[in-house]
Amino acid sequence: MWLVRSLYIDKKLADPQNGYLSDLGSTIDIIGGNPNKLHKDSHQNNYYNKMSVVNITNIKVLNNPTLFTADYQFEITFECISELADDLEWKIIYVGSSESKEYDQVLDSIMVGPVPPGVNQFIFQAPAPNPDRIPPSDLLDVTVIIITCSYRDQEFVRVGYYVNNEYIEEELRENPPDKVIFDKLYRNILADKPRVTRMPIKWDSEDETIKINQESDDVMGGTQEHNFLNRSQPGDSQGQIEQIGFMPPLQNSGQPSSVNYDPMSSVKIESMTS
Repeated sequence: MWLVRSLYIDKKLADPQNGYLSDLGSTIDIIGGNPNKLHKDSHQNNYYNKMSVVNITNIKVLNNPTLFTADYQFEITFECISELADDLEWKIIYVGSSESKEYDQVLDSIMVGPVPPGVNQFIFQAPAPNPDRIPPSDLLDVTVIIITCSYRDQEFVRVGYYVNNEYIEEELRENPPDKVIFDKLYRNILADKPRVTRMPIKWDSEDETIKINQESDDVMGGTQEHNFLNRSQPGDSQGQIEQIGFMPPLQNSGQPSSVNYDPMSSVKIESMTS
């Protein structure tokens, strides 16, 4: 049960009194990196925000906990440093099994844009996974939900959350039926501990390609917990960096703006302007 152990370790190492740096340092320890290389000074902390033209600053899980069959709803806030020529592609992926990517389900994929510079916000809603595509042994207990964002078919950020699927009735927990009763099965997302992984990509011009210094290679580890959560293999994306939680926007832009989206998607946009 390595996945449950990973969830337990994250909770034990997190220190709310010490704030964001404690969480980040703990995560790097888990995946085998050296937090001292990232927190030597304030310039290293700003290093994260400078990796990308688009930075996710917050995600709220809007319906949690809830029934397994309920839609997923995430309020996503992100900052765009400069104007983009194309739209952003967002996906919500449900990890059906730790054994193989074959059981991953893309719950929804949407195009968001045009994206103005500044802080933007939208609500991304996606249906629950199809239980028929999940191995019966993986329907209960802990799995992962992933949000990704790509620009011109280049994924530059993914956010992973642990999800616990269980019955809330004590009798069902102690004696689970052979066939899952979905109208009594609940999910609970560990919303306060998102695992954020960023990858360098080419943006609209050569001089906008974000370069990451060599020290970032030491951040990535090869543990089973890490690979399962961000659904990548060591060496897949050179220079990628992982952290717990989101960084604040670079600029104080006031209330976030709503952004447009592909009307065929299930994302919901709410105006945040006063």
